[in-house]
Amino acid sequence: MEKTQTRHGDAGVAAGAAVHLRGLRKHYGDVHAVDGVDLTIAPGEVVALLGPNGAGKSTTVDMILGLTKPDSGSVTVFGATPDEAVAQGAIGAMLQGGALLDDLTVRETVTMIASLHRKPMPVDAALRSAGIEDIAGRRANKLSGGQKQRVRYAVALVSDPDLLVLDEPTAAMDVGTRREFWKSMYTYTDSGRTVLFATHYLEEAEEFADRVVLMRGGKIVADGSVAEVRALQGGRTVRAVVPSATEPVIAALPAITGYELRADRVSLSSNDSDATLRALLARFPDARDIEVTAVGLEGAFLSLTSEEDNR
Repeated sequence: MEKTQTRHGDAGVAAGAAVHLRGLRKHYGDVHAVDGVDLTIAPGEVVALLGPNGAGKSTTVDMILGLTKPDSGSVTVFGATPDEAVAQGAIGAMLQGGALLDDLTVRETVTMIASLHRKPMPVDAALRSAGIEDIAGRRANKLSGGQKQRVRYAVALVSDPDLLVLDEPTAAMDVGTRREFWKSMYTYTDSGRTVLFATHYLEEAEEFADRVVLMRGGKIVADGSVAEVRALQGGRTVRAVVPSATEPVIAALPAITGYELRADRVSLSSNDSDATLRALLARFPDARDIEVTAVGLEGAFLSLTSEEDNR
């Protein structure tokens, strides 16, 4: 499937972009980790970067942060190189594998990072924004996985960056902590800051992102709002309880693009739900508990990332 056009790709907007990637490529031997990515993110956007393992998300993020150099193409962050943007404190990064020093307390860790920047926010403000004031005196080796993630968030915030890059930010957080994290993110983005986050929690992308960028095989295969990415898949899902349903009959229903049959429960993906439902009821008049729903982001994600790579 062809990718949608990036919505901010003209030269005028690119000149003032928060992030601008042009012809970005990174190969490791025969592996094309990133293979010709063009992407422009406007200031103030909240962008979710999605894709299966090996899609090229982490490599793309590493090049935006200046941790990896591209083989070809260009990266600019607010018109500067990644190294310049990092030195200016314009980028804050929360990396899932970012190590914390075991013997330092939370406050000491955030204070140390703040001292590396020219105009950091007050340490107490970073701790408060990350919701970790109550554990400020605790050493890193006494923190849970979710607490460590919140400390990494405070470390990313303390430079007071204009662009915040988050890699799986809510990994290891429980549901309540995850909710509090995104509540604090609302406050941050309300100030007009730019956020790029990679996540495996599709519901987070669906709820919090202004825009979804979906990668597969080192390329961007979809780029748009959640509604626009959903629309790429099209169709609807028909679910019903169908006593005596058999796989051959279900598979032969018109307009279906996929199906799942578990005991007497049927889930049908269809590009013409009316035709599929009429045929289902004609063949199985005792079908009940029928639901017809639009394809969600998860359905579009699975469809767009499971297709064969046509390179």
